[in-house]
Amino acid sequence: MAKLKINLVIAGRTYPLSVNNTQEEEGMRKAAASINDLISRYEQNYAVSDKQDVLAMCALQFASKLEISNLNKEATDTEALDKINELTKLVSNHLE
Repeated sequence: MAKLKINLVIAGRTYPLSVNNTQEEEGMRKAAASINDLISRYEQNYAVSDKQDVLAMCALQFASKLEISNLNKEATDTEALDKINELTKLVSNHLE
């Protein structure tokens, strides 16, 4: 299947990209819209004169959300595994 060529505008600059399918295109467009929305909020709330500073702040916010989500997932996975191990021991003891 041929790649789709799309153009995304982020922070006033156009970026030509190739994507594999329409689902990937939709994801890229939503991501670009999220970035542009966050840029607008930063520009409205802070005295930022350089787009690079705003983009760095956006990158930090998105990356930190991802890392926090991963940490929370790891904690949840560990808790679930502990409970599974506990139940396994109870069943094993009962069957002995």
